[in-house]
Amino acid sequence: MERIDIYPTHTYKEFKMRPGRPYPFGATPVPGGINFSVFSRHADYCVLVLFEKGQSKPFAEIPYRGMFTRPETGEPFWGDFRIGNVFSMVVFDLNYEDIEYGFRMGAAFPKSERGKPGYHRFDPGPILLDPYAKAIGGREIWGQMPDWNNVYAYRSRIVYDDFDWESDRPLEIPTEDLVVYEMHVRGFTRQRDSGVKHPGTFAGLREKIPYLKELGVNCIELMPIYEFDEFEGSHNHPETGELLVNYWGYSTVGFFAPKAGYAATGKARDGTMVADELMTLVKELHKNGIEVMLDVVFNHTAEGNEYGPTISFRGIDNVTYYMLTPEGYYFNFSGTGNTLNCNNPVVRGMVLDCLRYWASEYHIDGFRFDLAAILGRDQSGAPMSNPPLLEALAYDPVLAKCKLIAEAWDAGGLYQVGTFPAFGRWAEWNGKYRDTLRRWIKGDGGLAGELAQRLQGSPDLYASRGPTASINFVTCHDGFTLADLVAYNGKHNEANGENNNDGANDNNSWNCGWEGPTDDAEINALRHRQMKNAFALLMVSQGVPMMLMGDELGQTQHGNNNSYCHDTELSWLNWGLLHKNQDLFRFFKNCVAFRKAHPVFRNRWHLRNQDYVGSGYADISWHGVQAWNADWSESSRLVAFMLCGKHARGGTVEDNTIYVVTNAHWGGYEVELPGLPDGKQWHVFANTGANYPEDVWEPGAEPVLSDQSHLFVGARSVVILVGK
Repeated sequence: MERIDIYPTHTYKEFKMRPGRPYPFGATPVPGGINFSVFSRHADYCVLVLFEKGQSKPFAEIPYRGMFTRPETGEPFWGDFRIGNVFSMVVFDLNYEDIEYGFRMGAAFPKSERGKPGYHRFDPGPILLDPYAKAIGGREIWGQMPDWNNVYAYRSRIVYDDFDWESDRPLEIPTEDLVVYEMHVRGFTRQRDSGVKHPGTFAGLREKIPYLKELGVNCIELMPIYEFDEFEGSHNHPETGELLVNYWGYSTVGFFAPKAGYAATGKARDGTMVADELMTLVKELHKNGIEVMLDVVFNHTAEGNEYGPTISFRGIDNVTYYMLTPEGYYFNFSGTGNTLNCNNPVVRGMVLDCLRYWASEYHIDGFRFDLAAILGRDQSGAPMSNPPLLEALAYDPVLAKCKLIAEAWDAGGLYQVGTFPAFGRWAEWNGKYRDTLRRWIKGDGGLAGELAQRLQGSPDLYASRGPTASINFVTCHDGFTLADLVAYNGKHNEANGENNNDGANDNNSWNCGWEGPTDDAEINALRHRQMKNAFALLMVSQGVPMMLMGDELGQTQHGNNNSYCHDTELSWLNWGLLHKNQDLFRFFKNCVAFRKAHPVFRNRWHLRNQDYVGSGYADISWHGVQAWNADWSESSRLVAFMLCGKHARGGTVEDNTIYVVTNAHWGGYEVELPGLPDGKQWHVFANTGANYPEDVWEPGAEPVLSDQSHLFVGARSVVILVGK
């Protein structure tokens, strides 16, 4: 029996077509043709525009509504390829590999809306990018200056799904077992010493998988890899003339398409090859036990404010996709000109479709949501008590095993760390952990009690959600690197060309006695110790640790805490530091291995500060200079805690006993150690106050402590002991 749907019902000029299927949105290969489907609630008409790949002029423009002819008789008749608010049709005999497509939209405005600035922005002139485009042409080569006169700058392309995943699937590593490495795809391998064949690409990153395995991380969080335009907002530095670009990529052009400029195969101008390169990267990472998390930006787009370009959403249905004031201007809770109207049901559906696509087609393991507080605002910008998008994401069946992580604040002043609507699923970047650890390390007083909360996974913030709700970090892409955190008191963003006015001022940093680089051996030794202190505490905290690319090597941005615009050595990982700072890399690597070796750090539930398994010790106990006598006073700068291994994971597994002491004081202390059960002794895993190589040991090879009752803890240092 022959299929009916492979026969055209309409012709337009030389093209054959038939009514399409409204779902899925976008361009989908079907038997004999391609189904083109696009939503617009307010458009009166839509035209499909077809290009041969790379050509400046279209070879066809096919209306969704108009006069067509019957294939059998050539008789003219009126046709309308629209159902509800969806324009959809199948066009036959198109070669998906050789075409690019877009849309023109138009509408007759009601009189009541004609005077509102920006309310509707329909214009039949611009050719619009498909919001559901799975590949985007026009920006295939990173940094290649675009043709500003191009009538269609961002071109929708079609991806054919024929990738061989073999037996790959998302890893579903338990959240409590993650060690996350935040990284920039281009910056990771772009520097000349990276030693990869294709620097700055997905393929280049794949070559560095052995390095990630050696470091020990089991999850990489990729800064935006959706299609964006690095030339958006580009300009020359007013003094140096240096070209400044959109390097970070937090301004999405297309949510479904990987950035072609990040692919070594992008030069081939083939969207399927770009997709395959990214899929190959994910598959190889999974083979090596490393999850892939994407940093997603659903709070705004690259179309900007009233003066920004019309690329896609605003020309398709401005009123649906964006939050608008009553006067028709753009709300700007993102700080970048516009705000996506995420709790509109159609936009909510797009976000869900997008994440399902990445989870199912690219096997992505989780998502970190940039400025996620915006996702909980209603159409007027007010915070919602039960945001439908956040609830839908939490309960979506396809995303059920994906990690969902919120940056729980936005540029409009909504700060929800500890109060983000979690629906039992969401974790948060814990900005309070970052601030407390930074202040403690530099020696601020009055923090002992708050530090104890952060080290336990912030039960004061996540009492009902457990420590896995807390993504702990000291540094991230936004702010100082760890090396700069201990080398600069203030930001030095002059290279950004904004008179040092951009970037945060509340860095909670300390330069250890000198601003910037120095030849002073004592200051440099202190800075190394401070970096080790911060990372050691991160690795022994309950919750999920996240580290920043390059911190393990002592990467510096020379005091720049907002390097968003630098596609230069300033932002690229300096692989030469691997040799220079071998001791730092060794310390980080061993601390990661130590965390992974001890389940007592990786509890799903909050510690109770009591003995509930009959071991004779509480799951966590607090100490000071005297054992069992913690000092919680305003002047205290020494905190110690002991984790009882018999309580690991709620008593379901057994581990060693761990003792950690952090001394943020400028003087050393003789500390009394708590006693261990008969037959067990304290062994030294790490002592940041000791010289290399005795600052850290490989897990399992820790030497016995010579004095089992007392320990000298040096100034500004951390000591970690294992009782076994």
